[in-house]
Amino acid sequence: MKLYSINTGTFKLDGGAMFGVVPKTLWQKVYPSDENNLCTWALRCLLVVFDDKKVLIDCGIGNKQSEKFLSHYFINGNEGFENALKFTGIKPDEITDVILTHLHFDHCGGAVKLDKNNNLTPTFANATYWIGKQHWDLANNSNPREKASFLKENFIPLFEKGIVKFIENNVQLNDKIYVKIYNGHTTGQLIPFINYQNKTFVYMADLIPSSAHIPIPWVISYDTSPLISLKEKEAFLNDAVTNNYILFFEHDNYSECCDVMQTDKGIRAKKCGMLNDFL
Repeated sequence: MKLYSINTGTFKLDGGAMFGVVPKTLWQKVYPSDENNLCTWALRCLLVVFDDKKVLIDCGIGNKQSEKFLSHYFINGNEGFENALKFTGIKPDEITDVILTHLHFDHCGGAVKLDKNNNLTPTFANATYWIGKQHWDLANNSNPREKASFLKENFIPLFEKGIVKFIENNVQLNDKIYVKIYNGHTTGQLIPFINYQNKTFVYMADLIPSSAHIPIPWVISYDTSPLISLKEKEAFLNDAVTNNYILFFEHDNYSECCDVMQTDKGIRAKKCGMLNDFL
C-alpha cells in the first residue's frame, strides 16, 4: 500500500474568514497573511494505492473556470492532474475511485475538465465518484450562504455519465478506507479514515483545514453550523489522541500532517511535518 500527497496548487482566502471569531493578533502568530489580509492555502489531495485500487481523495479547484473567477483566489501552480500525478507514475485514467469530501469548488473542481472540443468530461474517466447523498441534495438545492461555492459544472457531468455512487451513512468503503459523515462545515461532508500499516491517517478536508485550526474554538467562518463544528471537532480530537490518528491536511500550506496530544491548554499538535515523515 502506498500513500501519495498530491499538490494541485495554492489559493488565497481572507484570514479573518478562515479563523472566524479568533482575533488576528492571535492567528497571525501561527499562520501569516499578506498586506491584504490574505493567507495562502494548499489544494492538497491524497492518493491511496493498494491491491487493484487507486483512490483519490478530493480534486482541488481544477483549471476549467474562467480567468476572472480564478483571479479572485490568486491561484498558483494549478497545472492539471496529468502533471500533478506524474511523479507517482499513475495516469488519470488509472484512478479507480474518487472520494469527494464535499462539493465546494475548491474540493471538487478538478473532477471535471474541458476536453479538446471544449465539452465537460470527467477528469478520471474510469473512476467511480463517491459523494455524500445528503450533501448531493444540498448542492442541487443550495441555501444562499453556500450557493456561490456549488458550481454545477463541477459535478452534474459526473451524474450524467452514471459514474456517481452515493454514501448515506458512515461506511467501510473497502478494506482500507472508512468514511464518516460530519455536518458542521456543510451538511454531509465525508471524512475518510485510511488504515495504513497499523496507523490511521485521516483526510481532514474542512473539518480541520490546517494545523492552526486544532484549538476547539478556531472554527472557520465558512462553516454553516459552527456550534456543530465545535462538537464534531472536540469528539474527533479526543478520538485522535486516544487512537493516535495522523491528520492529513488539505489546506495547510506549511504542514501536510500532524499528530496530536493532550496539553494543559487542550489538544494541540504534537509534531507537524510532511506525509513521508509519518509513513
